[in-house]
Amino acid sequence: MKTRDRILECALTLFNQQGEPNVSTLEIANELEISPGNLYYHFHGKEPLIMELFERFQNELAPLLDPPADARLDVEDYWLFLHLIVERLAHYRFLFQDLSNLAGRLPKLARGIRNWLNALKRTLASLLARLKAENQLVSDTQALGVLVEQITLTLLFSLDYQRILGSSGEIRLVVFQVMMLVAPHLRAESRQAAEQLAQRYLDA
Repeated sequence: MKTRDRILECALTLFNQQGEPNVSTLEIANELEISPGNLYYHFHGKEPLIMELFERFQNELAPLLDPPADARLDVEDYWLFLHLIVERLAHYRFLFQDLSNLAGRLPKLARGIRNWLNALKRTLASLLARLKAENQLVSDTQALGVLVEQITLTLLFSLDYQRILGSSGEIRLVVFQVMMLVAPHLRAESRQAAEQLAQRYLDA
């Protein structure tokens, strides 16, 4: 693995474990057993490190946020979509552990996060619109708009909420929570199937 990639992987691990504000570039260099000058050759401080990690996060999620418009989705595909998103959020969790402060210090990151959030919400709205077109959703457009916001907040902050309560932060619990947010908006037969699937997912 190239030194640049090793630095990024090490920084990501330390940021996730200790929180980005608590990790210096010197600690990253020491962890890798390279000189601070070697690290500085690749990254002139923490901001370029953080921005490149965010770029990787965006690139890994891009295929999920731009699914083909004509793709045929089964019920399980929606939950797989959620699972994959939460996996990436967990892998780059330092970005969301103290999001307001991190974005406040790095305006460029704040803009990137806003753009990414808007893309996420557009994708969620599009997926709900598909369910509505398939006559599986009963809620009106305003209620579904609120649901998009609820899902987004759950995706972003549920893992850290679990950790505050003393658990390790389980991906399947976040997916279960989102499924149960959607369930009340479904028609009776679809709701029952979704609730059963959510419980099986949680118990797996």
